[in-house]
Amino acid sequence: MSAARSLKGALHPHSLRFQLLSRSLMILAAILLLIGGLQYLLMQQFLYRNQAMTIQSQILTMPHDMWMPGGGGRMPRKDEVALPGRPMSNGTIAGVKLAFIDANGGFTVIKGDETSASDTEGDGGTTGRRETAAESIPRLAPQDYSDALDNKSEVDYRIVRGANGEKQMVVLQPVNARGRLQGVVQASIGTRFLDEVLFSQLLTFLGLAAIALLFGLVTYLPVLKRTLVPLNNIMRTVEQIDAGQLAQRLPTGQGQAEIDRLSYSFNGMLQRLETSFLAEQEAKEKMRRFVADASHELRTPLTSIHGFLEVLIRGAAQHPQQLDRALRSMLSESERINKLVADLLLLARLDRTPEVEWTEGLLDRTVLEMEPQLRLLAGERTLRLSITPEVKAVFDRDKIKQVLLNLFHNAVQHTDPEQGRIAVELTHERSGCVLHVSDNGAGIPEEQLPHVFDRFYRVDSARSRAQGGAGLGLSITKSIVDLHGGTIEVESVEGEGTSFRIHLPLHPPGAVADSGA
Repeated sequence: MSAARSLKGALHPHSLRFQLLSRSLMILAAILLLIGGLQYLLMQQFLYRNQAMTIQSQILTMPHDMWMPGGGGRMPRKDEVALPGRPMSNGTIAGVKLAFIDANGGFTVIKGDETSASDTEGDGGTTGRRETAAESIPRLAPQDYSDALDNKSEVDYRIVRGANGEKQMVVLQPVNARGRLQGVVQASIGTRFLDEVLFSQLLTFLGLAAIALLFGLVTYLPVLKRTLVPLNNIMRTVEQIDAGQLAQRLPTGQGQAEIDRLSYSFNGMLQRLETSFLAEQEAKEKMRRFVADASHELRTPLTSIHGFLEVLIRGAAQHPQQLDRALRSMLSESERINKLVADLLLLARLDRTPEVEWTEGLLDRTVLEMEPQLRLLAGERTLRLSITPEVKAVFDRDKIKQVLLNLFHNAVQHTDPEQGRIAVELTHERSGCVLHVSDNGAGIPEEQLPHVFDRFYRVDSARSRAQGGAGLGLSITKSIVDLHGGTIEVESVEGEGTSFRIHLPLHPPGAVADSGA
């Protein structure tokens, strides 16, 4: 059953196996026909030329005096008969009709025991009329005889149609007698025997060609089936992948260079598709968590504001002290909502193609400009600035300021208001510049370090919420650093402090800098 199905598939006109088989056999047949045609033409030329050379050599063996006018030699008699294809004792050739054309154009037919002459003088006059025996001998154009007189070595023959329509070979051979060119001997013979030999050879070749095509059909099918095994393996694997088995890969190393290259390329494409599919699933999961976390962060201040409004509606608005406390709390919660919404919008812009105002300038001046703001945020904490002068870079001023503020605000939140120490350092390296922000705060547990840049992630959830943090500051910071083509690293020892290290390259990817100080 499977063999029948395989044969049916192989003979389907749209199958690759059928097309390869049919086209290969068509090419083979065309080659055989071309070889047969060339062989026929070459064999025909060989036989004709060989026959002409045989007749020429036999003419040359005849006595030259027999061609002279006046009977320098006698003409053959009827009783002098030769075997076919062999010269007679008197010089004639069996089966070959001879004629002599003298230098003046006179045409004489040689008949064995009699000669019928139609002698044409040089001026074209006629001295006699040829009898019916000469009617079967073809006559050529006068120019052909003239050209034959000049031919001294090459065999001169041509194929013509006689008066009865029979195809004949005409051989022209100039002859000399007594040191003088006497004329041209014309020998004509039918080509029927040669054509029968050629036709039999052609039939033999066609039969052998048909046998070769049949043999090719029988032997090529299993060879073709084995050759297409790698392609069939690929087809089965692709069907499995189409069924949902994305982890499947095409077989490689099957011994066919083109198929192996196709498999490698297809496997690379499958790997990228699988990676993209997993990345899409991860992005959807992150988006789901993001929406859930954003909803939770927004719901908390809204719930607080709603509670204070209910208290005011129930009569607390009539008490100035309670009214003032409620209004201040609602203001704090609304500011928290406003900051959260602003951070979410900023992250959304950074996730898309953000607008960046690149400026080539001194990064140390930008950091020093923020010193008053940083000291105000530090309060009673100790602030140490270590800024290397003339640190050049291409950067977005506002976004780098936001990075420094986010890291500094994070340090302020996690250090003691009086005993806290915060250090800001800016140094220059050959590949760019490095910005350090470190503190002596509570530190971050080691198991939480990989997650500090995740959105809405907080090391101390209760404390961060009380101080207004939503866990977006470090995510925004990392997005801005990535936008500059830089890297951000964190080191922390629990109970001793935390240090953030930012490396910015001299020329961010795709940056077009404006001149600036």
